[in-house]
Amino acid sequence: MKSQGFLDKLIAGLPIKKREATLFKPLSLMVTLWPSFPHFIKFANDKRISGIRLNSAMISNPELEKELKEIKNLNLETPLYFDAKGRQPRITWVDYNNKNNLDLKLNHPISVKTPVRVLFKAGADSAILEKLEEGGQRLIFRAGPAYMVSPGESIHVLHPSFCIDGPLFTDIEKEKIEKVRTHGFARYFLSYVECQNDIDEFQELIGKNVIIMLKIENQRGLDFVANYFKKTENLILVAARGDLYIELSWPHHILKALKFIIEKDSEACVGSRILLSVVNDLKNHNAQEAIKLLRSISLNGQDTEKLIEKALLSVINRDIPSCADFCELAWLYDIGYRNMMLCDELCLKEDLLDTAVSAFDAFRLEK
Repeated sequence: MKSQGFLDKLIAGLPIKKREATLFKPLSLMVTLWPSFPHFIKFANDKRISGIRLNSAMISNPELEKELKEIKNLNLETPLYFDAKGRQPRITWVDYNNKNNLDLKLNHPISVKTPVRVLFKAGADSAILEKLEEGGQRLIFRAGPAYMVSPGESIHVLHPSFCIDGPLFTDIEKEKIEKVRTHGFARYFLSYVECQNDIDEFQELIGKNVIIMLKIENQRGLDFVANYFKKTENLILVAARGDLYIELSWPHHILKALKFIIEKDSEACVGSRILLSVVNDLKNHNAQEAIKLLRSISLNGQDTEKLIEKALLSVINRDIPSCADFCELAWLYDIGYRNMMLCDELCLKEDLLDTAVSAFDAFRLEK
């Protein structure tokens, strides 16, 4: 663990009183987890964490029931927030047998002038949409390379003619919301908020005396904040940068958007794309190629994948986040954000989340 001492010394070297005082500072951190994660209990009991977001995007109704049963058996002090998916277009089906064209279905029907480019993987990949079928819910793309997309993933279409049709919530999402409401949840996130009607419809399902974190994820959402948003004690804005950064006309507009949201709501949360240098090395192309090669080698009946991962992680320096990550935290703090949230990717693995939380806490201790 060649660099582990960096964070340990930074935190452990501070006076005990200063470390304890961190718990009462206005700077708070949320993470995204599910009870079925092996590291859930560890972070659910971590006093450095102020809340846990449960993301409904990649979970089915039967799986949700199991997770809620698990929660019922736990005596948790950390607040839980259920992230309800409203208008956001997400993939529900992919025709993996079609070797010529990418062919998929969405949770919501859409309309857009075709052909048009569609973005996948948070903007890292794209394909040309040729035509819409089945009322705008099935998308047929132009022939091209094999695209690795899966059910649950979101898509982005930046053309001005793009529109998401149909009801705000699918029947499946309504079932999830009802299960969570019945379970007694009083804190929620709502994705892709664009108008007051979105909030009103959601409150009809969950009640009005609950906290709703309103995720602002596109230009329409920013327009709503500018012209119609009315701050109340139970409505809190979220600069949801995972999608907001992609949806803006120009990448540098994210700076103005972040300043704008915190000006409209001093309690606003900023989420995603924070401390991502912790996982950047795992995305390195050479590392991915090495994984493919090593997985093809027999290791005498041992757990090949775990051995490979352990070997690779031992040579990848991920214990020290980048200078840019710390400077960005400082900028977000300086413009007014006191509530921050890590993205799903950082939260999937215990070692990644542990490093990110420790880095965040080291930054918080210095404020």
